[in-house]
Amino acid sequence: MKIDAVKWGGVLVVALVLMAGSAWAAWAWQANAYSQQLAAKEAAYQTERTNLANANSAQILAEQGKRFALEQWLAASDQSHYRALTDEKTKQARLRDRLATADLRLSVQLDATATTGCDGVQTATCTSGVVYGARRAQLDPAHAQRIIGITGDGDQGLIALQACQAYAREVGFMNL
Repeated sequence: MKIDAVKWGGVLVVALVLMAGSAWAAWAWQANAYSQQLAAKEAAYQTERTNLANANSAQILAEQGKRFALEQWLAASDQSHYRALTDEKTKQARLRDRLATADLRLSVQLDATATTGCDGVQTATCTSGVVYGARRAQLDPAHAQRIIGITGDGDQGLIALQACQAYAREVGFMNL
């Protein structure tokens, strides 16, 4: 019986060793499979994050391009506005200089029905030529200077308004 017990003991030890070996092999196989699944999930997660980062970078680059285009447009618009304003100021200064030197006179058309009695406006008489049409009266140079100043301010306001309207149109267009 001892031989049977030793024989069965040996078989039992071999069976236990085989069971332990198969359990270890199953555990190693499952760990390897689980590691592969984790690696695949990590790679998919990393790919997703990379795609999101690339999309964000592309969006940022597009917005930077729009901003650069708007800055370029604003610079050109400011330069154009400045040029128009400077030209208008130069024109107004020349006109004021011509008025101050009596090279140019402003006159107003008189009402044909008004009498030249006590209305306080003297009619302009020109001995160097014949004037056809309605009667005119020359304005005092100081008054003419003030009128030119007022119209100059109005012209500058109109130029600024046109620049603001162009800016609003462009910004509204870029936001579409």
